[in-house]
Amino acid sequence: MDQAAGSAQEARSVPVCYRHPDRETGVRCTRCERPICPECMVSASVGFQCPDCVRDGSGTGHAPQVSRPRTLAGGAVTADPRLLTKILIGINLAVFIAIQADRSLLDDVVLYGAWPPKPFAPTSGVAGGEWYRFVTSMFAHEQYWHIGFNMLSLWWVGGPLEAALGRARYLAVYFVSGLAGGALTYLFASPTTASLGASGAIFGLFGATAVLMRRLNYDMRPVIALLVINLIFTFNPSMNISWEAHIGGLVAGVITGYAMVHAPRERRSLVQYGTCAVVLLLSLALVLVRTAQLT
Repeated sequence: MDQAAGSAQEARSVPVCYRHPDRETGVRCTRCERPICPECMVSASVGFQCPDCVRDGSGTGHAPQVSRPRTLAGGAVTADPRLLTKILIGINLAVFIAIQADRSLLDDVVLYGAWPPKPFAPTSGVAGGEWYRFVTSMFAHEQYWHIGFNMLSLWWVGGPLEAALGRARYLAVYFVSGLAGGALTYLFASPTTASLGASGAIFGLFGATAVLMRRLNYDMRPVIALLVINLIFTFNPSMNISWEAHIGGLVAGVITGYAMVHAPRERRSLVQYGTCAVVLLLSLALVLVRTAQLT
């Protein structure tokens, strides 16, 4: 089973400017209390204000839509930058509780290729038409330690990455990485071996975080060390970990993450979501090849 328990380093605790996410700051607007860097500070009678509050003069901090601040990747800056991460953790916990309450549910959500195996025609599994398992297995966990490590990793890595990319782009990286990891597992693992866990998607977030840190010229040694440690655990035979999900998710995360933070501004969305579509199409091709082998 995909017993992946990734570890990650919490992002910097110092707030970043709401208009320039790559700049740390300890100063907040005296009206809306959003963090602002020196370039965005407008001197006021008491402290400093952000450009949006000065422009609309209402003191509410709500700027006109045309001047809405954007993240490094072009996403909208939101009041709760960890909202989707909290929702994803909530879904994983809800599925875990449901599995603990009814263990038979596990058979309906795990990812496996085909049953019964050849020479019989598969009646269940992905080769049997149950493609939904690529999604359900991303939210399924069986052991307490498994979901514990995965959810801690999702919180540590996902929250800062969601703030840096924006919600839509963050969710795209998450699901594309998870589906790519599932496709590689389906391709290489035994068709009767079950796999489950969010680690494919989390490794994708990990890869995208490494790309983001490189883009911001942060010290890469901590994230490289964490990658090496996680890969050592991944390929440890005694851990019973699906290396396919980890590697597939990591590669997809690096590719989509690179597109998110390096896409040219004039056609940013096209490059970002186009890259996600290409990775999904490649994953689909792997699934079709494997299905042809099993049927």
